[in-house]
Amino acid sequence: MNIVITGAGGQLGQDCLNILGIVHRVQGYTSRQLDITNTQQVLKEISRVQPDTLINCAAYTAVDNCEKDQERCRAVNELGAANLAAASAAIGCRLIHVSTDYVFDGNKPVPEPYTEQDPVSPLSAYGRTKLAGEQAVARHLDKYLILRTAWLYGIGGNNFLKTMLRLATSDPKRTIRVVDDQHGSLTWSMTLARQIERLLSSDLSGVVHATAENSSTWFGGAQYFLETMGVDFSLEPCTTADYPTPAHRPTNSILENSRLKKHGLHVMQDWQQDIHDFVDRYREDLLEEASA
Repeated sequence: MNIVITGAGGQLGQDCLNILGIVHRVQGYTSRQLDITNTQQVLKEISRVQPDTLINCAAYTAVDNCEKDQERCRAVNELGAANLAAASAAIGCRLIHVSTDYVFDGNKPVPEPYTEQDPVSPLSAYGRTKLAGEQAVARHLDKYLILRTAWLYGIGGNNFLKTMLRLATSDPKRTIRVVDDQHGSLTWSMTLARQIERLLSSDLSGVVHATAENSSTWFGGAQYFLETMGVDFSLEPCTTADYPTPAHRPTNSILENSRLKKHGLHVMQDWQQDIHDFVDRYREDLLEEASA
């Protein structure tokens, strides 16, 4: 299969390149190599390469910065998605578009998860533009898969777990305050890449949830990760109100992978197993990066 990956410089894009490249012919584009906000450039390049499947991992994911730079946020998350969908429609290829848990308002009682059938109601500019991107994809295409994931981390790029490790190792006596009233599923980008690989051989379409199984809070996730890393640390739980941010975040970000399970396509792991495997594979690399 001939595959194009946009956002190939990010943590999911890198893992998709590595996983899918074993079997398939894969062309990856970073944001510098392909500006997805440029309508003509996208159409020209996708028409030239003629992929069977286009996987869009590109997004403006700095949730708080999205509040300050809503024009850029909209350009990447909405217009970029629309451009890729239009180009996919023009050549007849399938589009797998990665989206987010932040399309929900989080008002469901914890631990009740959100399914693909639940109504959306984003709280932030990031969530609103990602939802608009989903809607643009659905308008342009019949052959599409919108893959909502959450709380993503991996070896490439910056993420929550790397930040926790850097803070803990830079000063083990320092007490790190971590939000303990937002609930979701920390999801390893490598596992998500394997899930995408599984979906390539299916004809499933529409909206699909794909996060790690079960849930924690940011505090619980940080604690389990640092314990698994075997480093000294001091954490203290705090509330969202104690740690105000420009963007409002949902209290409940737990997603249920209903459709993957229904169609026998589910390969996502428990969030703790994901972290265990991540640390087992990258522990020394993570420690080296944290101390740099």
